[in-house]
Amino acid sequence: MFIPEHDDQKHSIHIALPPDRCFEFFTPEGERQWVTDWAPVYYHQPSQDKLEGSVFSTSHDCVTTWWTVVAHDPQLLTVRYSRLTPGSRAAIVDVCCEADAGGSKVTVRYRQVGLDEGGNGLVRKMNGAAFPAMIEDWKARISALLPSPAATA
Repeated sequence: MFIPEHDDQKHSIHIALPPDRCFEFFTPEGERQWVTDWAPVYYHQPSQDKLEGSVFSTSHDCVTTWWTVVAHDPQLLTVRYSRLTPGSRAAIVDVCCEADAGGSKVTVRYRQVGLDEGGNGLVRKMNGAAFPAMIEDWKARISALLPSPAATA
């Protein structure tokens, strides 16, 4: 009998940008800047200013994931996604940007559940140090796009 596994991980990073500019990197279009194969295909997109309710898919290694923007608040700098990789796993992804010394504190939370044994394996892979390492990689990718402090002096 299949028993789905659930995991809830949260990790914060620092990005050397003001929160409103940093937040843009965590929208469907903003991720194009730092995720190499990120190419959302939109099925519904209310508007650029109102992302809540947007539905899109992404593909990676011939696997399609469906995304819905459940909540998007540019004033609070928060966004919540529901993501479903059919036959594998489902997740709620929360991103929050807030002012932090010299930039932004970005907190990312993934709550995911396996939908089959393969999905359970992927959920287990995110345990321990793997999730923080993934989010730290996000920081490295975004930070690589920013001008160096010497270039702005």
